[in-house]
Amino acid sequence: MNRKFNFDFVKNSKKYFTISLVIFAIGIICTLIFGVNLDIQFKGGTIITYLYDGEIDAAKFKETAEAALDGISVSVTTGTDFNTGKNNIQLSLLSNAGLTADKQIVLSDAIEEAYADNNIELGESTDVSPSAGKTFFAKCIVAVIFSAIVLIIYIAVRFKNIGGWLAGLCAIIALLHDVFIVYTTFVVFRMDIDANFVAVVLTILGYSINDTIVIYDRIRENERIYHGKKTFAELVNMSTNQSLTRSIHTLVTTIFAMAVVSIVAMVYGVTSIISFSFPMIIGLLSGTYSSVCIAAPLWITIKNRADKGSSDKNNAEPAGEQPA
Repeated sequence: MNRKFNFDFVKNSKKYFTISLVIFAIGIICTLIFGVNLDIQFKGGTIITYLYDGEIDAAKFKETAEAALDGISVSVTTGTDFNTGKNNIQLSLLSNAGLTADKQIVLSDAIEEAYADNNIELGESTDVSPSAGKTFFAKCIVAVIFSAIVLIIYIAVRFKNIGGWLAGLCAIIALLHDVFIVYTTFVVFRMDIDANFVAVVLTILGYSINDTIVIYDRIRENERIYHGKKTFAELVNMSTNQSLTRSIHTLVTTIFAMAVVSIVAMVYGVTSIISFSFPMIIGLLSGTYSSVCIAAPLWITIKNRADKGSSDKNNAEPAGEQPA
């Protein structure tokens, strides 16, 4: 049996907007203070992967590598090679580090000597062009912009009887809200902006817009049923509450799956998966929150102000002559 909710989302819209603005402020402040960690995929450099047996402490491995490279800073991630089933450890160096062939030989010799008991061996070495990462990121931005335009047109046509263009605009604002929340998660927890960031953003966009359209569809159906009997604010509250059970069930199920993935990744130290699953959990929460508390309440807030401005303009009378 579905539980019936009766929250006044429209009345509390200012509180929801304030919460989002506070999170945005945190993201901006952290960006200004700590900066953004761009992955080597976007900055360019060299990625070297080693295969090994047993266990290796990533922090000590990092110290060994940096000592062999005369203090050049490296990033270390661990994982498992799916082809061989062996553990792997990956070193990432920025393009300006100047990793020549001679330095790479020195590095490999030092690592093989330090971890001889682990049967460590070079898996692969890849040079990453910064232009390739920038091109990939630019294509993602273009795809998102194109999708936003298509979504606005789609929502405008589908919900034209209840102000479709404004509904589409508010849906896009809600999506941008989710993108920034995911970005803030990466910045606050000092995770690199990489392919995982793009994957999380694109996944959350699809999840969030689906949830928003479900609520919009309920508003449209209720408008047909209660046309003239309920205010638009009442329709928004009713429709959102009717969709809340579905939203919660979907959210809990998906977050549970991502939580299991995160726990397993933490147990086995697979940091590359954690940087996807954890932001995904935050993004899922944000997607549900923006669909329920941002999109429709923002829609009615803008609509009410537009209607009020139009009403004030129509009611205004031209100034007449003062009586003698």
